[in-house]
Amino acid sequence: MKASLAPVSSGSSSDRTNDSSNDDILSSSSSRNGSSSSSRGSKGSTIPSQTPAKGPGTLPPDWDENPDLNISAFSELPSSNFGVNQHMLINNEFKEALRQILWQFRAPIRYAFAYGSGVFPQSGPKSTTSSAALHPHPSPAISTVQQGEGKMIDFIFGVSYTQHWHSINLHQHRDHYSSAGYLRSYLVSRIQDNWGAGVYFNPFVTVNGTLIKYGVVNLDTLCRDLSSWDTMYLAGRLQKPVKILRDDPRVRLANQINLLSAVRTALLLLPPKFSENELYRAIAGLSYMGDPRMSFGAENQNKVHNLVKYQLPNFRRLYAPLIENLPNVSFTDARCTSPDWIDDPSANANLAQDMDPRKRGNMVRRLPKSFRSKLYFQYQSKFQIPQIEFNKMLDETNDTDPTRVRKQQGGAFEQRLASDEQQALTDEVSAALRSTIKWPSYSQSLKGPVTAGISKSWRYLSEKWQKNREGKIKAEN
Repeated sequence: MKASLAPVSSGSSSDRTNDSSNDDILSSSSSRNGSSSSSRGSKGSTIPSQTPAKGPGTLPPDWDENPDLNISAFSELPSSNFGVNQHMLINNEFKEALRQILWQFRAPIRYAFAYGSGVFPQSGPKSTTSSAALHPHPSPAISTVQQGEGKMIDFIFGVSYTQHWHSINLHQHRDHYSSAGYLRSYLVSRIQDNWGAGVYFNPFVTVNGTLIKYGVVNLDTLCRDLSSWDTMYLAGRLQKPVKILRDDPRVRLANQINLLSAVRTALLLLPPKFSENELYRAIAGLSYMGDPRMSFGAENQNKVHNLVKYQLPNFRRLYAPLIENLPNVSFTDARCTSPDWIDDPSANANLAQDMDPRKRGNMVRRLPKSFRSKLYFQYQSKFQIPQIEFNKMLDETNDTDPTRVRKQQGGAFEQRLASDEQQALTDEVSAALRSTIKWPSYSQSLKGPVTAGISKSWRYLSEKWQKNREGKIKAEN
């Protein structure tokens, strides 16, 4: 059954002076289709009438087989409305307040998104810490959206040249850095690129009267993680709803691959029939497998449940268009034909997937390269495949040889893997995820005291422990 999805159109700019993204177009197209966004306070701008998107026909077949991650313009994306599912609708004044924060940085930011509970609520309203107490001089929009609950706002900045960016930013915002800033831009950039997951965080800094944390990542590192799942450190963050403030065509393409890979991986963990809640919880939970914060009590144990509970419509916007284009999974709920179901937080649509070994084998074959290789090695041991035979199989699935263009179809090995008993498959996929995530996340955490300083790192950890305790108390009650 095909779900009713609002038509969307592509964005056109990612530079510093023009932060316009697709949320205005999404809002306008939603209103033409009866989908309400008034609860988010974003009316959007008037645009010419657009041709409605038509489900799977909006994407060329097998667009993800050989994507060109060296593109430089939105016009080079596979289709005109490609990837606009990544753009979440938020309150228009809040969006502008977030963009004003970006404008306080002279160093060029090519791609940026805001994420976390400071942007997307993950719990009901509280009355513990006021916005005014946390943010020195927040804009009225930030205070209103956070509903009096003071929360630091998290950002990720994608940059083209790491050392150049830190050189400019150290000159303008030396106070954002710990004592590591005395090492100057060259060593700061080496710490960023060569340690952990390739991100340099500056937490608990005030910009435009708002307390924020921002992480800096090179665009090449970001795109590699999104497309190959080298660490899943940033890929995992972008598998949940985020607010993209500056877009980049290369990142949009890589992130669409990331989102599609998250759906495919979650399907391997799910039975033939399941609900939206189960699907989105499976997706949201992928990046927490192996995350040391979960093991050390530095994260709310109910985080995945809360994410999906309070952000269900945004998960739906992110993933429903991708599900519509997959041949082996579909919505089976009649309510999905209603134009306003996308905004209904009470809806929990049902889905079904085709368990045919051939189709599931193709799905395995199209998993991200780094993650897929870990899964293959695990099943080599389980199936006791001789090394020579296994090496030959790996060579046949090599995606990096530019002289060979092969269709990504699963063979006998992938079909056998995908047909494994459900619990055994879940265990192996989970083990591959932990192998991907654990060390990069752990080493990135160890980098915190160096990049943020001891006092800020302790403050951050203490707040995480407090959230964990609150989550346990809430679960007990």
